[in-house]
Amino acid sequence: MEKAKYDICVIGGLGHVGLPFGLALANAGKTVVLNDINKSAIKTVKSGKMPFKENGADELLPKVLNKTLFVSSDKKVISESNYVVVIIGTPVDEYLNPKYNLLFDFLDGIIEYIKNDQHILLRSTLFPGTTENIKRYFKNAGKKVSISFCPERVLEGNALEELSKFPQIISAFDKKSFQEAELLFKLLTDDVIKVKPIEAELAKVFTNTWRYIQFATANQFYEISTGNGIDFYKIHEAITYKYPRCANLPMAGFAAGPCLFKDTMQLASYSNNSFFLGHSAMLINEGLPNFIIQALKNKYELSEKTIGILGMSFKANSDDKRESLSYKLKKMMEVEAKKVYCSDIYINDKGFVSMEELLQKSDIIILGAPHGEYKDIRFDKNKIVVDIWNYYKRGGLF
Repeated sequence: MEKAKYDICVIGGLGHVGLPFGLALANAGKTVVLNDINKSAIKTVKSGKMPFKENGADELLPKVLNKTLFVSSDKKVISESNYVVVIIGTPVDEYLNPKYNLLFDFLDGIIEYIKNDQHILLRSTLFPGTTENIKRYFKNAGKKVSISFCPERVLEGNALEELSKFPQIISAFDKKSFQEAELLFKLLTDDVIKVKPIEAELAKVFTNTWRYIQFATANQFYEISTGNGIDFYKIHEAITYKYPRCANLPMAGFAAGPCLFKDTMQLASYSNNSFFLGHSAMLINEGLPNFIIQALKNKYELSEKTIGILGMSFKANSDDKRESLSYKLKKMMEVEAKKVYCSDIYINDKGFVSMEELLQKSDIIILGAPHGEYKDIRFDKNKIVVDIWNYYKRGGLF
């Protein structure tokens, strides 16, 4: 590659995938420019602050900002970079089908900035077969570029650690592209796995779908147990304690966020909607808020109760509310209850109240996300606490 102003341009670089990736590469000594259109995030990052919670990033960002890490909303930085990392995936629509054209609409918007001999590295989840179509797209546009798909598969919030801790999957169509992708990722780890693009695409969706199914299994077991007045967590402890065959059975809880559900539905679409296991997992996980409501209705007159949902992010110790089932629970509960209060230590949406106010005014308190800050809460003995996570070791019963 010829010498460019920047080694790497990360498009969509201020999100939960792009920003930690850019930080890690900048910390490894590469000049990285994060390209994004989010004005609020640009202002925040340029001030040396993180726009979301990411372990280790608050300390790292000021060290590399304006030294090896830069931020820009100008598309011309794409042309000034050797590697162009695209953090644009394939979402699903309201009918659970992949919104396939969004990625190519995006490529139409940047194609004039793409130069020959650049390396286009695709990082987000792609519908299986998309990398092949992107290769064809650039060829038809007359661009002679290297293309690789190297799926992100880190835990949100722990990306900086896991980028070097776990093997990185890389895929490409030719030796040169493989070598360029490997050269980049070996800045972070010596452990890389080389596969074909279609294999890498399926590896990504298989990984997230497997996790989603595991959560659905635990949630179904929880519903069966709780529906019969039996403590699921006593059973969970019995079958997982020093028994390796069941050691990876998760706890029950909301399985949500921007990836697991979406990728499961992508796989269902790829299999011509014959992936019944995935659809079943979706019905179980997405149905858990309704199970909670029905279980409460069987014991209490909800129209006379004030409900508090404590923790609104999609998972514990996160400020990410995307696809959070706590919000789904809120919408459904507002139909049933006298009043619904919401609170989150990391999120301050309109109408949210403080933790103290929620604890004081709610008759029934539902733990939506078990943030670490909630661990030492001492609930009033007159309060009804719904803890499907068994965070407080109460058995998860209603």
